[in-house]
Amino acid sequence: MKKMIAYSLMGLLLFSAVPMADAQAQRGGVGGLFVGCCFGIRTAGQYNQGKDLHFRDWGRIIPIVGIVLAVWDGIQGAEGITTSDLQAEYGAQYF
Repeated sequence: MKKMIAYSLMGLLLFSAVPMADAQAQRGGVGGLFVGCCFGIRTAGQYNQGKDLHFRDWGRIIPIVGIVLAVWDGIQGAEGITTSDLQAEYGAQYF
């Protein structure tokens, strides 16, 4: 009985935290919280502005793949890649 009450209260808190009308009008809320915690403030800001997450962002969650992607990002950063280059390659939907 205690578990059912606890789960009911958690569900009530989660669903009342983000009103349904505002969830479609602007991003943020639980999705923005998840993106901010897992991927950082810059990615959360871009997500809240309507950008989608790139495969490199999702790959950061997987332990060994995240290390490989971090090294790959570092190599491309050393080569001098810019956001304009990424936008031309992947489109404005991501960058």
